Amino acid sequence: MPKKRSPETSRVLVVEDDDLVRLCAVEMLEDAGFIVVEARHADEAWFVLHERMDIGVLFTDVDMPGTMDGVALAERVNDHWPDIRLVLTSGRHRFADREVPDHGLFVPKPYSTDQVIEAIRNAD
Repeated sequence: MPKKRSPETSRVLVVEDDDLVRLCAVEMLEDAGFIVVEARHADEAWFVLHERMDIGVLFTDVDMPGTMDGVALAERVNDHWPDIRLVLTSGRHRFADREVPDHGLFVPKPYSTDQVIEAIRNAD
C-alpha cells in the first residue's frame, strides 16, 4: 500500500453541499493550519482531484446531490489515488471506521475541531 501523504504538507479537500457547514469546516481547518480546497459536491470534487496533484486528504460529507455520494467518492479516490487520506462525515448515517474505504475514518456530525484533526492525522 502506498504511503499516505502528510496532511501538513498537502491540501485538504473539503466536500460539503451545505454552504454554511462547508464554510465552518474550511475555517476550522484553516485556523488549525491546514491549506484547504473546497467543493460543493462529489462531482465537483472529482473534477478538482483531476486538476490538482496536491490533495492529501479528502474530508467529505456522505449525503450530497449529484451522480455520487461521499462513500462512492471515497471509493473512487481510493482506486485512483490510494495515497490520499479519507475522512467521511454525516449527520444522518453512522459508519464504523472499518466501513470507510482504505482504512479511512468516520467523524459524526456535529463534530469538533479536535475530532476532525485527529481523524485527518490518523487516517491510514
